Amino acid sequence: MSDTNPKPRWQALDSDLHRISRVENANIHVSRPLLAPGIALAFMVVAGLTAAVLFGQADGSYIVVAAAAFGAYMAINIGANDVANNMGPAVGANALTMGGAILIAAIAESAGALLAGGDVVSTISKGIIDPASVQNSSVFIWAMMAALISSAMWVNLATWVGAPVSTTHSVVGGVMGAGIAAAGLSAVNWGTMSAIAASWVISPVLGGLISAGFLALIQTKIQNQDDKIAAARKWVPILVALMAGAFATYLTVKGLKRIVKIELEMALLIGLGAGLLSWSATVPWVRRKSEGLENRTRSLKALFGLPLVISATFLSFAHGANDVANAVGPLAAIVHAAEFGDFASKVSIPLWVMIIGAFGISFGLFLFGPKLIRMVGSQITKLNPMRAFCVALSAAITVIVASWLGLPVSSTHIAVGAVFGVGFFREWDSERRRKRANLLRATGHNLAPEEYRRRKLVRRSHFMTIVAAWVITVPAAATMSAIIFWMLTAFA
Repeated sequence: MSDTNPKPRWQALDSDLHRISRVENANIHVSRPLLAPGIALAFMVVAGLTAAVLFGQADGSYIVVAAAAFGAYMAINIGANDVANNMGPAVGANALTMGGAILIAAIAESAGALLAGGDVVSTISKGIIDPASVQNSSVFIWAMMAALISSAMWVNLATWVGAPVSTTHSVVGGVMGAGIAAAGLSAVNWGTMSAIAASWVISPVLGGLISAGFLALIQTKIQNQDDKIAAARKWVPILVALMAGAFATYLTVKGLKRIVKIELEMALLIGLGAGLLSWSATVPWVRRKSEGLENRTRSLKALFGLPLVISATFLSFAHGANDVANAVGPLAAIVHAAEFGDFASKVSIPLWVMIIGAFGISFGLFLFGPKLIRMVGSQITKLNPMRAFCVALSAAITVIVASWLGLPVSSTHIAVGAVFGVGFFREWDSERRRKRANLLRATGHNLAPEEYRRRKLVRRSHFMTIVAAWVITVPAAATMSAIIFWMLTAFA
């Protein structure tokens, strides 16, 4: 039976356009998750093409092209995972927006890598594998390729599950696994590996204790005082001066190796001078900033916001200067071996390799960084500017103390350990106040029991996930690297 009242032509057209619009919206919704991987893949292709142009038809150029693509992949994963440790606390404390944090971190990380990044890198990751045990340059190239691929894959997996891990430890594991596959267990310097394993415990514990100590200082000397604003005018300049001195020393020791080599004693004197200058500049700033503030803890956040942003920027600069070279080390080793036909324990990093590392970090941060930034900044424990400031200050001081003691530490483990330290200190302090309240109630004081109920202020599921990821990073990367090395050599 035919329709006796057919729709006007314009209504049918509108209906068809509406259906087409819904299909387009569905396509956009489905394709949106593929945008970031697509951009990352395009950057890897550009990195490979850059290597192809620079090497031309030279022998081994195809290996360098592949290594450049995987080097870009590694750099992207560093930006997605490692940089969150520097910017996460500032975002979690609402001192920076996500967009502002990503922009500052991208600029600071790239500047650190290009301006102060090490021009020489240890291709055997600080003596983990004996170069003499590797048979020839071809075996060495495949070993470094396996280390590069495996470490990048492991960091990518860790980012996917939401665990901040050490990229340096990932590279160490990759080099160790490839070295064992190429030359056997005897090729590994097990003393060095024992020191690295010790850093799994030393780094987070030291960072956590120092951050908890500074939080206790702030609570005792500022937050618990009757006149909080007056106490802040005295102590905030001291804390900012300590931060400036710590970062000046940290950057001098770890971030300026390419420009000039400075011993720790001279770096400490430079840090002392920077601290004194910072104190003299901060005293009038705090006085102006604190005028009209109410005498309560919430008001103190305004005095820690700017120092927190500055400290996060310095952390990102130092990270770019120090850790990017370690991450692109296998790529630099492959380029050297392919160009000169031999291998060495230390090689220079070509500028284009460092550029891949710097830009890859920025791409990874923009495309995939927010997930780990939220994890570190707000999902482990609740941060405010004071607590986040303690985390940043702890990261700088812990690295200095470890360098002075000669202890191998991980910047990732330090920063995340400092976040845990702040959270567990708050739990301990909350429990201490609860017990004190119970004692007061037992002696006749009228206090509401719900005001001091027991609270867990660190999310245990994230704690266990992160600790497990730290423990298995080296063995997991090593296992993956050994498998990849055998596959590469089998099909080479």
